[in-house]
Amino acid sequence: MPVAIPSPPLPAAAAAHSARLVADIAAAIDAAGGWIGFDRFMDMALYQPGLGYYQGGAIKFGADGDFVTAPAISPLFGRTLARQVAEVLAETGGDILELGPGTGRLAAGVLCELDRLGVAPARYQLLDLSPELRARQRDCIETAAPGLAHCAYWLDALPDRIHGVVIANEVFDALPVQLVAWRDDGVFERGVIRNGEGFAWDDRPIGDPNLAALVATLPVQAPYLSEINLRAQALMVALAQRLVAGALVCIDYGFGRAEFFHPQRLRGTLMCHHRHTAHDDPFYLPGLQDITAHVDFTALADAGVGCGLQLGGYATQARFLIDLGITDLLAETDAADAVRYAPQVAQVHTLLSPAEMGELFKVLVLTRGIDRTLSGFSSSDLSRML
Repeated sequence: MPVAIPSPPLPAAAAAHSARLVADIAAAIDAAGGWIGFDRFMDMALYQPGLGYYQGGAIKFGADGDFVTAPAISPLFGRTLARQVAEVLAETGGDILELGPGTGRLAAGVLCELDRLGVAPARYQLLDLSPELRARQRDCIETAAPGLAHCAYWLDALPDRIHGVVIANEVFDALPVQLVAWRDDGVFERGVIRNGEGFAWDDRPIGDPNLAALVATLPVQAPYLSEINLRAQALMVALAQRLVAGALVCIDYGFGRAEFFHPQRLRGTLMCHHRHTAHDDPFYLPGLQDITAHVDFTALADAGVGCGLQLGGYATQARFLIDLGITDLLAETDAADAVRYAPQVAQVHTLLSPAEMGELFKVLVLTRGIDRTLSGFSSSDLSRML
């Protein structure tokens, strides 16, 4: 569907930035013989050095950016998550590794709460390759948790061994996906070709044997379009193989496989975000908008369990946060103090409401070396839906 140019008008520098990335993508298409898979397009649109959405300098998070994440909605999100982190670290020891830490608010919130509980870790590692985001994360932690800034360490790649807790909050949805189109005349990979100064869709027979093998197992009937995220599964395998003891905590929007490939979802879940406007045109302003797809949590769970991890639990974000006591933390603010209490209630409502983030966002935890029920799943575990 057409997307209106945002108001106020796009700054000239931003338009030039996007034009440079468009030229790079066009050159990649030409070099590949006139067609690239959508995963290649999405990879360049988000991660092309110096030009991709997550590699450029534009503000991405918050009111002045393109979208808002849970840590920015309420500091109680980080404080509540810290309770689960503390429980895991008490069982297995180790440190914390956060993937794609965004603005650093989650890291600051978790660190402060763990310190308040008397269990601050020696190391809070942050894996982010964007220089601009690293600078924002450092500033946020130094401002919000000045006495704990010495705990923060930035990594350029996954460590060879992971001991402790890995936090992946809205990470897997931003990994490049392949698009598959089930048509009456067969199953095809949907890719990108040049179309004048822009781009267009084009379907080709599936050439990737791994993709073809997975597609053959899916309960899908034509016509249907959906995303397959082999990179998400590969990342989960890499994390699982490195985890010595501890837990992988994945928080994202998505479904178990039966829901993900539901007949009503026949157009897929691909979504773009620009200046708080959601739409489905990934060819609009490459480099200046986010591109995401919902997570197939069954694929993630299967990848982790296949590497020897245990399924620690799967729940909606609402039940996970409630089981960990987010309402108790809210109650620490005097309800009579309307100036402070009312905004916090509204924030928590956004995190918990089925109409907001409460039901669409899920929490998947995979563990090694933990033989007890985690508190985040004490009243509700939807593992049967994976």
